[in-house]
Amino acid sequence: MEKKRKKFFQTINFRSITFKWTFLTALSISILFSIFAFVTYQVSTRSMFEQEETDFNRTMSEIEERLSRSEDPLSLSSTVNFLKESPGSYMGDTYYDRNSLETSLMNLNSFISELSEPELNVKIYSSNERLVFETKGLYLPFELDEQKEMSIDTFNNVTGLIQMRPIKSKHTGKTIGYSQGFLELSSFMKVRDKIFQTLVLLEIIGILISIIIGILLSTYFTLPLRKMAKSLDSIQEAYKTDVRMPVPKSNDEISDLAEAFNDMLERMQLFIHQQQRFVEDVSHELRTPVAVIEGHLNLLNRWGKDDPEVLAESLEASLQEIIRMKSLVQEMLDLSRAEQSNFHYEDEVTIAVDVLKTTISNFRMLYPDFIFNYDIDLPEYTKIKIYRNHFEQILIILLDNAVKYTTDRKEILVSISSSFNMADIQIQDFGEGISDEDRDRIFSRFYRVDKARARHTGGNGLGLSIALQLVDNYNGKISVKSVLNHGSSFKISLPILKDELIEEKKKSSD
Repeated sequence: MEKKRKKFFQTINFRSITFKWTFLTALSISILFSIFAFVTYQVSTRSMFEQEETDFNRTMSEIEERLSRSEDPLSLSSTVNFLKESPGSYMGDTYYDRNSLETSLMNLNSFISELSEPELNVKIYSSNERLVFETKGLYLPFELDEQKEMSIDTFNNVTGLIQMRPIKSKHTGKTIGYSQGFLELSSFMKVRDKIFQTLVLLEIIGILISIIIGILLSTYFTLPLRKMAKSLDSIQEAYKTDVRMPVPKSNDEISDLAEAFNDMLERMQLFIHQQQRFVEDVSHELRTPVAVIEGHLNLLNRWGKDDPEVLAESLEASLQEIIRMKSLVQEMLDLSRAEQSNFHYEDEVTIAVDVLKTTISNFRMLYPDFIFNYDIDLPEYTKIKIYRNHFEQILIILLDNAVKYTTDRKEILVSISSSFNMADIQIQDFGEGISDEDRDRIFSRFYRVDKARARHTGGNGLGLSIALQLVDNYNGKISVKSVLNHGSSFKISLPILKDELIEEKKKSSD
């Protein structure tokens, strides 16, 4: 039970999105419904009150209209007669006793029935302000000046509309009496209070429903976030367990966040693997030169330092190993940078022909005894999607291998063309060639085709690995064709960037 209680309070953490979402949803709905309820209450009660005023005013006008047909000052008999439906039944100033008056009132029309409603109190006064007729015995003060306009007043704890009108004869134009009306608003107030109570009840129910819906919606929408938080807890083991965030099928911002989160994990795992592999490769490859240097130093320390020949040989061998270690470390760093190049240079572009010509010109200067021929079948200003330094590095690696593994025919052929929106660069030599067995492994790290000759040529088996990594990072392809003892041909394909600037420059060059 205690665990459930703790879990409940953790669920309603006041700093959590669930609580904030629920609170803001309930608050928003409460404010909106309060505004709606206030407007509804005001409009409905105002409409009802105006209807009460209209009906009351119509009744008073009808009383005034009927009584104004009298030529003489109003009396009980004339008032009763003129309020009837048939004005022709007027019997003059005949005196009505209580029984005859009750009998006469039973014959009153529907208008008199309307006057006898419980909420309505009508009093008729004669011209000398004497009360001659009333429908109820409620006390109402005779205040002509103050009651000419319809107003709200309270008498004997009863609130209602009150109005007094002078009645003038249509025939003589003289004032023959006064009509006073008082419409109780108790029914209206009951309905108004009922409406208010109903709206308050609906608002409370609405807030409760909004809280429930807010909790359900926030729980539903924050479920991926909670899973993400759970994944973050195990992020230290992500490179071992391949923990990934489940991506919702909703195609919304949360699914985008989950994909970005998974992408971050992928990159993190890749970086960790690269770091591990870098450490393993360096420790493995440096073990041999370190052992060689250590052996020579031990030899010198024991007795070799006194022998000039042994001293010279040991120093020369140690220097060679140090140079090789320096070259190895540099290549390892280049490979590590190549693995991360797509994160830093993915939007870079390069003019392919310009870089190709510059690189070949440099190799002609470095290797004057070699012939470098090139065939360019690509517009001069065509851009490819790769960072210039990386493209140049790829060309240097392939041209350097072509020079190293050339035998008798010191000639290198280079061509560049386009096909299917790709720039194809081909580098061909006429050297040793590669066997079928080695061809599938030459792009692996530290793999050397001729291990005995590798130390002489200075290769560490990383050049082609770097080239492959760089080409892959820019969505390109690299392949090789080779015939043993006849030479090899490496082909690189990189995406071409097409834009209006390229087209204009192409036309201008033509």
